Amino acid sequence: MIRPLAIALLCSVATLAEAQTVDANAQPDIVVTGRGLDDRPGDRAFDVVAIDRDRITDNASTRLESILADVAGLQQFRRSDSRSANPTSQGISLRGIGGNASSRALLILDGVPQADPFGGWVPFPAYATERLGRIRVTRGGGSGYFGPGALAGTVEMDSATPDQLSPLALGVAYGSRNSLEADGSAALVRGAGFATLSGSYARGDGFTPTVAESRGPVDRPAPYEQASGAFRGVIGIAPNTELQANVSAFTDTRDRGTAYTANTSQGADASLRLVGRGAWGWSALGYLQTRAFSSQFASINAARTTATETLNQYNTPATGIGARVEVSPPLGKDLSLRMGADVRAVSGKTQELFSYVSGLPTRQRFAGGETRNMGLFADGSADLGRLTLDLGGRIDWWRIANGYLDEHMIATRASVNDLHFPNRDGTEATGRAGIAWRPIDAVTLRTAAYRGWRLPTLNELYRPFRVGADATAANAALNPEKLTGYEGGLTVTPTGAISLAVTVFRNRLEDAIANVTAGTGPGNFPGVGFVAAGGVYRVRQNLDAITSTGVELDASWRAGPFNARASWQHVDARVEASGAAAGLDGLRPAQTPIDQVSGTLGWRAGDASLSTTMRYIARQFDDDQNTRSLRPATTLDAVATLPLGRAWLIEARAENAFDARVEAGISGNNIIEQATPRTLWLGVRYRMR
Repeated sequence: MIRPLAIALLCSVATLAEAQTVDANAQPDIVVTGRGLDDRPGDRAFDVVAIDRDRITDNASTRLESILADVAGLQQFRRSDSRSANPTSQGISLRGIGGNASSRALLILDGVPQADPFGGWVPFPAYATERLGRIRVTRGGGSGYFGPGALAGTVEMDSATPDQLSPLALGVAYGSRNSLEADGSAALVRGAGFATLSGSYARGDGFTPTVAESRGPVDRPAPYEQASGAFRGVIGIAPNTELQANVSAFTDTRDRGTAYTANTSQGADASLRLVGRGAWGWSALGYLQTRAFSSQFASINAARTTATETLNQYNTPATGIGARVEVSPPLGKDLSLRMGADVRAVSGKTQELFSYVSGLPTRQRFAGGETRNMGLFADGSADLGRLTLDLGGRIDWWRIANGYLDEHMIATRASVNDLHFPNRDGTEATGRAGIAWRPIDAVTLRTAAYRGWRLPTLNELYRPFRVGADATAANAALNPEKLTGYEGGLTVTPTGAISLAVTVFRNRLEDAIANVTAGTGPGNFPGVGFVAAGGVYRVRQNLDAITSTGVELDASWRAGPFNARASWQHVDARVEASGAAAGLDGLRPAQTPIDQVSGTLGWRAGDASLSTTMRYIARQFDDDQNTRSLRPATTLDAVATLPLGRAWLIEARAENAFDARVEAGISGNNIIEQATPRTLWLGVRYRMR
């Protein structure tokens, strides 16, 4: 069904564009932007990195996770991208506070939180990068203005506006391992409104995730097939008021490189936002998200000659619904205030077949629940000449409810577990404060402090999972995570073409949720069933804390057609643990490298361009006990475009051009998994002028 969906979307894009006729001399009284309220003046007190439209579209992999890697320290839980990783491993985090696949940074698109309602991971194939107009990354937590979940920072994405889109744009590329990518978009402008329609499709035969020396007869390439589509309409309904409507959907099918490892994700989102830009600025947003996820898991023998199905999470539906209202009263040109309220409710469940005997499941599991959060917030700033002050805070009321676990025998329906977990609720007060001072025009000194929090996801509370021979049990008694941090920085802009920013930070994440080792196979363990020899049994637990201390450096330069940007993070992150997790005390959090570096050098003259990006990621541990080490990796990407006439472009891209080995995971029996090897692309692109 994916191919017909993609073809229909691309055909619709072409039809919409052909219908466009724009009067260049029209001067409508109502002007729309398609974005929310203006950026907050107080943001200059924090560590903010912007990624512009050119950089978003000038990327070797054309995938959002690769673009975000320009900001050192912004990482997924694992190194694999959304063509080969299990979707549940693709949570994002910042500043070395670790993770367990649920996001510890807040990702929003046009004001709507994007993390999966059930699991907190990011559905990267849902975001065709051609649709995006701007990305702003705020390092450092604080749940004031943005909402809960911004433990380590916030990633704000804005859809592309008509001035950033061609009336009609189409592209197709063919790549290594029989890979294909196609995308299209159209923009229709009429007076005080516009509409955009876009679609994308990608497929590939895939590479074999298991490295050569670890492979056996069961290992094979891991194919993928993904599609997404989005419609966006914006209309001015008054001189200072616009209505924005978004509808999008995606489907994502991947294989993990052996039998019984297929997984599928699907989702659809809809949102409405009213934005007022008069003397009183205001915004009212409502949204709905639906998701479905399924995944199979296999146990592979030591010789890797046979794969046996161990778990089939055949359906994990989830729903997220929310609303947000904010107001900005007129306080004068030097003062800014945002205040408002938001609410988000999610529900979901996992439905599983497990405990296989002779290839057939003998037990069935249903588990799930609901969470709800309601918050009041205010964020104000004062621009006092060379001094900028920012202060924001919020109070949240949260509730975890209706959690349950039902396990029974398939043949007899006899109950094995019938548990109903107690409802819980509480309040959290969080916020942030920052100061920026410009002693001279070219220098800005910054300091900030913040406190943020995050509810455990339904996935962490109720869903067990497997990676190879390893199995991890859920924990319905998990507490919310809470982070306190502070930072100081310096930004130097000697000319408009050069910028250098340095930030030193320290964070402390209390009650950090981690996957803690509790046993080894072979044997049966609570919450997961049988774990084979060589496998590890883990349980989600709250650690005392994770602390991270580090430094970040970001630089950019532009001279005529040439440009360069670089980002580096160095972080010392440590676990504080006691009780059952005492053995982890003083160790590094899993999947947390000491150093990350990204550097890009580019040239652009009109539509002709050339850019190269080098990335380095230091050694990191794949497990909580720091026994499985992933080696450092350095990769080089390149992109070149050559115009053919006024509207056509030839595009050549190279991912991991030198075919570096990027280790992404180590499972039982020291089986090593790799991320994307060298991938070459050649494509053609059309942009109507």
